[in-house]
Amino acid sequence: MNTGKKIAILATALLLTACSKVTLDNYNKLKRGMTTAEVEAIIGSPTSCSETLGVRNCIWGDDKSNITVTFAGDKALNMGHAGIN
Repeated sequence: MNTGKKIAILATALLLTACSKVTLDNYNKLKRGMTTAEVEAIIGSPTSCSETLGVRNCIWGDDKSNITVTFAGDKALNMGHAGIN
């Protein structure tokens, strides 16, 4: 197996491992008032974030299955999920 294939397999495995944290069990562990670090300790680093006027919206997962968290400063204000069970 060449090095390129090994790297591709490893990258895919890492992505699947990261996605596995986007579960209903982990979503249920999230609470309002948690810090960004506390949320990331449960579900990992976000897939993407956007910020407007000090409010940051982050998403973990993809369009089909995801967890979203809205932060004001460094505290979680609201959470939601789609396509997870």
